[in-house]
Amino acid sequence: MKMYLKLFAAFLLCGQLLACSTTNSTATKTAPAQTPGQNHGFTGAQQSADEWWNIPYPQSFDAKKLERKQSLIKVQGKGFVTEDGKEFIFRGVNIADPGKLYQQGRWNKALFEEVNRWGANTIRLPIHPLSWRKYGKDWFFERLDEATIWANSLNMYLIVDWHSIGNLEAEMYQHVMYETTQKETADFWRKIALRYRTVPTIAVYEIFNEPTHNYIGTGDFSLGKASWETWRNLLEENIDLIRLYNKNAIPLVAGYNWAYDLSPIATAPVRRDNIAYAIHPYPQKAKPQDPTKANFFAMWEKSWGYVADKYPLIATELGWAKESDYGAHVPVINNDGTYGPNIVEYMAKKGVSYTVWVFDPDWSPVMIKDWSFTPSEQGEFFKKEMLKARK
Repeated sequence: MKMYLKLFAAFLLCGQLLACSTTNSTATKTAPAQTPGQNHGFTGAQQSADEWWNIPYPQSFDAKKLERKQSLIKVQGKGFVTEDGKEFIFRGVNIADPGKLYQQGRWNKALFEEVNRWGANTIRLPIHPLSWRKYGKDWFFERLDEATIWANSLNMYLIVDWHSIGNLEAEMYQHVMYETTQKETADFWRKIALRYRTVPTIAVYEIFNEPTHNYIGTGDFSLGKASWETWRNLLEENIDLIRLYNKNAIPLVAGYNWAYDLSPIATAPVRRDNIAYAIHPYPQKAKPQDPTKANFFAMWEKSWGYVADKYPLIATELGWAKESDYGAHVPVINNDGTYGPNIVEYMAKKGVSYTVWVFDPDWSPVMIKDWSFTPSEQGEFFKKEMLKARK
């Protein structure tokens, strides 16, 4: 028996040596030489042949594709400036999620050109987590590459927004389209920052659209426990990650109450330099007993306006609809027409940038009533304001 085992072991050893010799010989004859500068040793054939170990590493966007050299927008003090030190105010609109627009055949340069004709210098791109997962990273990078090229050709800037609503700390959300995880959120920003690290056109990274622990008025913490301290820590972790890949990006952070409450900033600001704060000051968020302009100004000042005295501030969503208008809902309803003039006057006084919600006939409050770009009441108002500011 022992002799049999010894003979069997010797047989296996010889077989292994023979196999190795054959493999090495074959590899020597057929393996293609690696091209100088080749990424991870892959060839075109290997990359297309499901050889997962030869999938190339992610690549950054090629800035040579851009038509013009745009100034980098930077944080300076309580505002934004161009590279030559001139004050810069973001004024623009939100469009719908690229996934929605593409599905409807509306994702094209003509949309960007129309926005530009309305006087905007900025477009905010809301990317829903569900849309990101549905279409995938590669598909979205194709769309964002297109957006970058189109915006650059029009000398416009982009804000990329991770469009979730809910409590990222507890990972509980208002709707399935907003569901994400802390890992997915961080990985999204890691990929975006690497891809567009040399592209000034994508100027602002809005880390999380609307933080809230209140499920549509159910009550505080109905979306899980949360605190400003833990939320601030999570924001700072994402800022640090973004900065490792793109030191020029402007991280944009929001507070609770659906990006309305920035009162904690007075005593506990985010502990990172060169960031900006986001605010969504819809009409019904402030509710003075006597709805005069002065009283609205006072309430805005207390909740978020004071932040603009020390830090850059962008109202990345604002707008209104009358109660009888398409899609009217809390908190966007304003029937007397005073909201638009009041909020624009206040933001101008404080040096606040803005992007109006939303340049789409399906999502509300609408700026356009149809795809012929017929302006709504708020659309007409903000179009005039943006064109006036451009002169």
